[in-house]
Amino acid sequence: MKKHFVALCLLFAAFFAVLVGKQSQVQAKTYTIGTDVTFPPFVYANSHNKYVGIDMELIRTIAKTEGFKIKIKPVGFNAAVQGVSSGQFDGIISGMTITKEREKTFQFSTPYYESGIVMAVAPKSNIKSLKDLKGKRVAVKTGTQGATYANSLKKKYGFKTVTFDDSDNMYNDVKTGNSAACFDDSAVLNYGVRTGLGLKIVTKPADIGKYGFAVKRGHNQKLMKMFNAGLAKLKKNGKYEQIIKKYTGQSATSAKKKANEKKDDASNTFAGLIKENYQAILTGLLETIKLTVVSIICATIFGILVGLLGVIPNKFSQGLSTTIIYIFRGLPLLVLALFIYNGVPSLTGSKIPAFVAGIITLTLNEGAYTAAFVKGGIDAVDSGQMEAARSLGLSFGKAMRKVVLPQGIKIMIPSFINQFIITLKDTSILSIIGILELTQTGKIIIARNLQGFRVWTIIAVIYLVIITILTLLSKWIERRIND
Repeated sequence: MKKHFVALCLLFAAFFAVLVGKQSQVQAKTYTIGTDVTFPPFVYANSHNKYVGIDMELIRTIAKTEGFKIKIKPVGFNAAVQGVSSGQFDGIISGMTITKEREKTFQFSTPYYESGIVMAVAPKSNIKSLKDLKGKRVAVKTGTQGATYANSLKKKYGFKTVTFDDSDNMYNDVKTGNSAACFDDSAVLNYGVRTGLGLKIVTKPADIGKYGFAVKRGHNQKLMKMFNAGLAKLKKNGKYEQIIKKYTGQSATSAKKKANEKKDDASNTFAGLIKENYQAILTGLLETIKLTVVSIICATIFGILVGLLGVIPNKFSQGLSTTIIYIFRGLPLLVLALFIYNGVPSLTGSKIPAFVAGIITLTLNEGAYTAAFVKGGIDAVDSGQMEAARSLGLSFGKAMRKVVLPQGIKIMIPSFINQFIITLKDTSILSIIGILELTQTGKIIIARNLQGFRVWTIIAVIYLVIITILTLLSKWIERRIND
């Protein structure tokens, strides 16, 4: 009896442990939060490539206080907005201004910051007011309140706007003289100017708005309640003011400015940047290689199947092959990526991981090109070869496999290798859906150290080295086949 009692107690304890574990999992649900990590002082990557800033510290502290977990998705502001709209993300925190238009789609939290829109120009610019913008080009960031404000004024003041997906490229367009000015949130531009951004603000804050955490209207109500409750607690216990001061106070901006002004410091040289960021660069490179390899395998299989459909003596198969090639070769890769990542989930209600969406995008696009040259390679083989094989009694399939394909493959090989190289380069476009490949990694590093030229040079060299290796490999394979 004693043994049975002990066993029963152990079984009950195990059951209780599992029950408690499941309960804790429910209580500690992980929410996916979209953001733009090129938006200091609200969101940016520090020297350890960890996402920090007012927004990041607020959401992490609130999550800890209210007992839930978060997963940050650094996809850029416009992509984050689309991600929440399509159900890919549970919420967005990225200095998002609360507006009546946005409230039609999103539900906002209690405001956690107030900011207006200002105009910045190059230090030596003669532009002092909006009137001086007539006939000029103005840079704005996609989907932001700064862009909305600038577009509302361009007809009145006679300027035109050009849009960018991230702040760094917008600022650089002004610093290089391509654009006369840019519009952005006063909190962000004031921080940038005080920390050595290299621009000057020439207007007073206008279109004052309040920032809020947002979820899709009618969704994630529990998350919204927890955020509001946590924010109220932080404001009451003084932690909120500590966070704001930590990133916008005099000591914080002075320290950041001193770091940015050390132009001769080792960390701002090519070698120093690589040493400081090699882990992030290596992670981005490995993600790029992984995307490339998996996509090449999937695209090759997909392309060969679709290409073979195009040479089968069946009108339906040929028509299907032609249609698939036409659609996926005709769609821009960027549009296809956004459609799969944001469009499909909004229709089906099911999330698609960014990596999976990237693989599907590259498979369909690169596979369509592969199918085209597979079909072309087979068609390039003299039709007499098939006729001769069939006259010897071989079936269509056997004739294709033993006679036509071996000759067609020799024609296709250079195109296959070239497509591998194109696939590698096309992975950079997937940064738009938040995949942390090499290009997205570069954006995040630049947002912290403002070393755009050096970082992009490093990224470009890495791509060139890999492409050179693939090119040499393709020539070696081509020679071996032709020998």
